[in-house]
Amino acid sequence: MDSDADESRSSTDRLDSSIDTDGGGETEDAEASDQADGTDEADEADETVRVWLVERTYSDDEQNIIILVYATLDGERYFRKERALTSFTSDIRETTAAVDVSPSNLGTVEDPEERDRYAAEAARMADAYEPDDPV
Repeated sequence: MDSDADESRSSTDRLDSSIDTDGGGETEDAEASDQADGTDEADEADETVRVWLVERTYSDDEQNIIILVYATLDGERYFRKERALTSFTSDIRETTAAVDVSPSNLGTVEDPEERDRYAAEAARMADAYEPDDPV
């Protein structure tokens, strides 16, 4: 019986990590990085990686959802954020040129053309903006 409760809590914990916890209508959805690089989660908790905005699109599946994709300067890793668009003027959230995220929240860009495009756009953004600049 205890193992069922533990399994249920573990499943809920995984779900909670993708739920909007700040009330801002945003969720983070990135592929988890492979642990093949030999780092453990305790080491990653103290580290962050700066990623730059490379793509902003509207969701095809959901109305009023904007998808923000941030990438590393080399274009090899990405971070995806979904944001609900609001119709109220009091709920203003700025999109910044860059964000710092945990390495465990970064996915790998497999497609070489997309990797090159992300690298070029990340470099352009880094040259044109400060990380906290609204874009």
